[in-house]
Amino acid sequence: LFGGPLKGQSLGTGLTALSGSWPPANLHDTGSSLTAMLQVPGIDEKDLKVEVQGDVLTVSGERKGEAPEGYRVHRSERGSRRFSRSFGLPCRVDSEKTTASLRDGVLTVTMDKHAEAQPKQITVSTS
Repeated sequence: LFGGPLKGQSLGTGLTALSGSWPPANLHDTGSSLTAMLQVPGIDEKDLKVEVQGDVLTVSGERKGEAPEGYRVHRSERGSRRFSRSFGLPCRVDSEKTTASLRDGVLTVTMDKHAEAQPKQITVSTS
């Protein structure tokens, strides 16, 4: 059932059948920052919105599926799609130092950890 013919097919309600949330994402902790990478092929940067509020990252956007001017559509398997995903972050981040970049269909959001959430090196002394 979970790997069958419906996997990844649209249900027509903005959801995807049995394949989890869209777009697929990974979240990595680098020590001093968190990095989220989302696969958003076919979406322009102007159609993406990235927000950090408290310890929640929200990415939303729209993929537009219009045919180029002068063309008629005979088959459309990649239609328009609105999406929004929110991720609870494992710690507070500094929203002022958050950056987002889009390259080759991958949105990368880098969030510096808030000062109190960053690891601290403690020096050991002999006394």
